[in-house]
Amino acid sequence: MGRTVVLRLRFDDFSRATRSHTLCRATANTQTVLDTARALLRAAMPMIERRGVTLVGVAVGNLDDDRAVQLALPFERQRAGALDAALDELRDRFGSSAITRAVLLGQDLGPSVPLLRE
Repeated sequence: MGRTVVLRLRFDDFSRATRSHTLCRATANTQTVLDTARALLRAAMPMIERRGVTLVGVAVGNLDDDRAVQLALPFERQRAGALDAALDELRDRFGSSAITRAVLLGQDLGPSVPLLRE
């Protein structure tokens, strides 16, 4: 798994250029790497058309261990309801203190008032 997709170019005059994009989390998904590489290539097209290209290379860097993957919560706007539902389910199943904001960890929040089911 890797986080950084790298596009390497060599031009007719043997000069080189490198473009890269770092993803928000490591991936081994071929489509994600392909889409990122294509976006980098599209952005470099004016330079390629102007200078001519003799070599195009794609690499994945910033490698990560794929044995321990942090699962992502659904933060996309169209799935905001799914995040709320997941948080509600966690609180229903394990109690209101089962999940909290990271900035509140280790802070004394004072007394809490239990919520009764209706």
